[in-house]
Amino acid sequence: MSKIDLKTETKILNAAKKVFVRKGLDGTRMQEIADEAGINKSLLHYYFRSKEKLFEAVFNEAFRQFIPKVSEAIESDIPFFRKIEIFVDTYISMLINNPHIPIFVLHEINRNPDKLISFMQSQGLRPEILLKSAMKEIEQKRIINIDPRHLVINMLGMCIFPFIAKPILKGVIFNNNEKAFMNFIQERKKEIPKFIINSIKKK
Repeated sequence: MSKIDLKTETKILNAAKKVFVRKGLDGTRMQEIADEAGINKSLLHYYFRSKEKLFEAVFNEAFRQFIPKVSEAIESDIPFFRKIEIFVDTYISMLINNPHIPIFVLHEINRNPDKLISFMQSQGLRPEILLKSAMKEIEQKRIINIDPRHLVINMLGMCIFPFIAKPILKGVIFNNNEKAFMNFIQERKKEIPKFIINSIKKK
């Protein structure tokens, strides 16, 4: 692909992110994405035949680095607590680079959850491996007896909530200071694993 083609494709993907966040998948029209990107609709269709293809491309862009890195860590023999640290760091980094993802998912989660599930599974997302790793730690009495599903959902929730609630948190806690908010998000890469590990570590 030439530099011109790549530049146009990037412009389209950025425009699609904005429109998808505002209107969701069902409410979005290809013409709106073309308008946002500043191109004609025919050119948009040349790159992406449908908004569904754009939907997949937007998610691919966000998850193509996140899932392989997390999967590699989870499936490796590194210590379990290190897996937690890598998971949180990688997940928050992905959300920082793709702040549209949480709101976009919320738009679609009640519209077509099966599509989201199918897409994430197609990307190689296998949470059952982390659940099995946690069960092994419990059996070997290195962590407390906890339902591993709570552990995984706690990690996900603690990572994603500040991004979903950003307008409120930034206004109420950080006096609308974007830099202060982002510094806080960076701190959470260390604070969340520390909190999780301290809560499950066998005393």
